[in-house]
Amino acid sequence: MTDLRIRSATAADVPAINAIYNEYIVDSHVSFDTEPWTDAQRLAWYQRRISDGYPVLVAVQDGLVVGAGWSGPWRDKAAYRRSVETTVVLAPGSSGAGIGSLLLGAVLEEVAGAGVSLAIAIVALPNDGSVALHRKLGFTDVGVLEGVGFKDGAYHDTLILQKRLASGGD
Repeated sequence: MTDLRIRSATAADVPAINAIYNEYIVDSHVSFDTEPWTDAQRLAWYQRRISDGYPVLVAVQDGLVVGAGWSGPWRDKAAYRRSVETTVVLAPGSSGAGIGSLLLGAVLEEVAGAGVSLAIAIVALPNDGSVALHRKLGFTDVGVLEGVGFKDGAYHDTLILQKRLASGGD
């Protein structure tokens, strides 16, 4: 039996979060970043998320960070303040065990509790696992942006999904 828990990330978790995310940058089309982030860049990113009031969570299994989930601004205009973009990343070998569902569910609980009304996910296609995860948690398809990303010599589509949350009133 393994010990799995979801908790708020700390600055000490940043190198593990960065290592997981960098795998997606280097080894797949899933992140549209093209260069790995340094730990210093990820720490600055983490500090901005936290200071702006967005959750950054980690899944810890047997003492190791095996996944991370977070939210951030959908767009940088005041009228979008009750909408967030959500992201979940898992370490290699951690997919299919329900960790992504737990992480994304926890992120959604946190943002709903903060008055967010809409969670948005952008999934680079193909990515059957991520699409299934979001649909399982109640996200609905909004549309596909065709050929919006160019990485590794090919154009990639993205699927935009959304989930209605709390009323989000001020």
